[in-house]
Amino acid sequence: MEKTLETTLASTTGKLLRDNFGKGPGSIYVSIGKPFITMYLRDFLAPMEQVLLEQGHPLRVQETRDALMKKLIPEIKGIIAAETNEQVNQVYYDWSLEKKTGIIFAEFTPSGSEDVNILENYPEKDSVNEEIIRFTEKAQKSPENLHSYKLNARTIVSKREKIFVQIEQELIRTGFEEQLRLAKRKLEKGLIDIPHLEDLLGLQIDDVFVDWDFSHDAGYVVLVLNTTIK
Repeated sequence: MEKTLETTLASTTGKLLRDNFGKGPGSIYVSIGKPFITMYLRDFLAPMEQVLLEQGHPLRVQETRDALMKKLIPEIKGIIAAETNEQVNQVYYDWSLEKKTGIIFAEFTPSGSEDVNILENYPEKDSVNEEIIRFTEKAQKSPENLHSYKLNARTIVSKREKIFVQIEQELIRTGFEEQLRLAKRKLEKGLIDIPHLEDLLGLQIDDVFVDWDFSHDAGYVVLVLNTTIK
């Protein structure tokens, strides 16, 4: 059977994760829509990580994964660039440890606006953006720029620009990015009104992920939807 781009990316990335984490994801669902590509990981938790979670140490798991991902991001970036023939700006990631899921996603360097405009013009965009602005204002400040893209029926990616307050900017300048990332993951996910978003979209949300580009003052939100009507 001929391999598609999505299956090739899932297979290659899955092997890389398995070789470095000791266990690969049970499945990887790849979504591609310029300017983003997402890889949704399911059943991804190593036995030792399970033990740490059962002992009440989720931060230790996140810290270990973050250290590994710093090593793997250049390789993942290279895999995506080679398979898609696109220039990759950066690779981001996040986890939902209790669900054994995760996301790895990349932003391409824009080469045109046609596909992007189509992805941005989904019916619920304005309502989704309002909720993203609401919780972002509570966590830090209202974004100066906000774009959200519906890559397919299952995946929405939102990019917020110019959101960090002064204390966050100072933490970034003084080398506390890892501590800031760990704190912001919990804070932002706790502020998102999932039931409200589900009502807006008419779909159940299976997962919410967040990550940031600290050097360019940008934050990302990825919604993974269940395509069964809520």
